[in-house]
Amino acid sequence: MWQWLVRLYHRLGSPKWFYEITEKWIPWLLAVSVIGAAVGLVWGLAYAPADYQQGNSFRIIYIHVPAAILAQSAYMMMAVAGAVFLVWRMKMAAWVAKTIAPIGASFCLIALLTGAIWGKPTWGTWWVWDARLTSMLLLLFLYFGAMAIQQAMESEESGHKAAAILSLVGLVNIPIIKYSVEWWNTLHQPATITLTEKPSMATEMLIPLLIMIVAVYAFFVLLVVLRTRNEILLHERKRSWVKKILES
Repeated sequence: MWQWLVRLYHRLGSPKWFYEITEKWIPWLLAVSVIGAAVGLVWGLAYAPADYQQGNSFRIIYIHVPAAILAQSAYMMMAVAGAVFLVWRMKMAAWVAKTIAPIGASFCLIALLTGAIWGKPTWGTWWVWDARLTSMLLLLFLYFGAMAIQQAMESEESGHKAAAILSLVGLVNIPIIKYSVEWWNTLHQPATITLTEKPSMATEMLIPLLIMIVAVYAFFVLLVVLRTRNEILLHERKRSWVKKILES
């Protein structure tokens, strides 16, 4: 198993192999993301029962929660890819980290906007300087910082290094986001889904939420794959195998 993982790691570091293997993933990722989103949204918005306290306003959870979870996961993936680049100088890792940043920022922004829409009927205001909301806003700024610093440096490699270091430093914000509702008195409700406790939601509400989470992750991977393939074509355009693709 370990040897297989090592071989996979080295193969993923090959732009040519990554480009060829991911071509097979695209249709499956697209199918899972589209079908999953359609089923999850229709089920959650039309057929799941209304919440006994929040009524129908809770239904935004089927967009807000998957986006918020993905925004945090994407940041951790970006930081790991940055660390791989810093340690082993793997250019594929740098390109993956670069492609993740705008995607993660987009999901983070969606989480903040949907949270504001949800907060208005629940809290009576669009925004409060709550620990969870503030740390999520900081996460968005960290994404913006990683993107900005990549463009600001004189060389592309220096930009990748600086962005990777910023991403690693910013990892401290992830546990703050997760445990903020436990460490401080906040308006934000505790986590809906945890690995150690039974979900607080009814099954007929939970299943479409889980479907949406899977669909959002599939869509995220699809976007990362497509953007990374574009990075490969851009940086490897002088290679003979890329020329054949561009000429075909």
